[in-house]
Amino acid sequence: MSVAKEIETPELETPEDAIIFPPGDLDSDEPPLESDLHLRQIILLLQCLELWWRNRTDFYCAGNLTVYYSPRQRKSEDFRGPDFFMVLGTERKPRKSWVVWEEDGKYPNLIIELLSSSTVATDKGLKKQIYQDIFRTPEYFWFDPHNLEFAGFILVGGTYQPIEPNPQGWLWSQQLNLFLGIYQEKLRFLTAAGELVPTPEEVAEQEKQRSDRLAAKLRELGVDPDSI
Repeated sequence: MSVAKEIETPELETPEDAIIFPPGDLDSDEPPLESDLHLRQIILLLQCLELWWRNRTDFYCAGNLTVYYSPRQRKSEDFRGPDFFMVLGTERKPRKSWVVWEEDGKYPNLIIELLSSSTVATDKGLKKQIYQDIFRTPEYFWFDPHNLEFAGFILVGGTYQPIEPNPQGWLWSQQLNLFLGIYQEKLRFLTAAGELVPTPEEVAEQEKQRSDRLAAKLRELGVDPDSI
């Protein structure tokens, strides 16, 4: 995806110090994802975090969604949003896009870009600069679903500094209070105790296994599980 940038607008007959805010109900304007791996990785991150924080209503996360951060922006093929981002201290509700001036000036707390051959230079260069200098996003990560390159940065004194990995190669996110790490060639969230943040399918499988163990135990005691 190409770099986000401000799009100049024609001069309007308004006072010089006036700021013209376009409508807040702006559609996202993102290109197709680079591969099926990118799509599946975004869905995985979204499903896991939304399930993990299912009882919270004070956050928003999205994938491949436009972030409008300047009132002078207009939809353009030159403006693109992050592959995955998360915002804290906001209402958990569906949105067509993230419009900063309609969201109390809030920018993403965390951004993850999924690298590809067509975006790697931009994700590591110009986008990183925008997230550091304009968004002031506290944490920025990138991950390549093909070669598994993975790195993370934390904003310190206005500049991104590399996050040091733990012995397993995982990177701690203060914004999530979780690790990010590679598991079975996918980027996953992990708890401070090292446990995977599960997908909905994994939760269902865990429940089935617990149910099967309980049924087996009842049969050992001579009790028909179906009678309970």
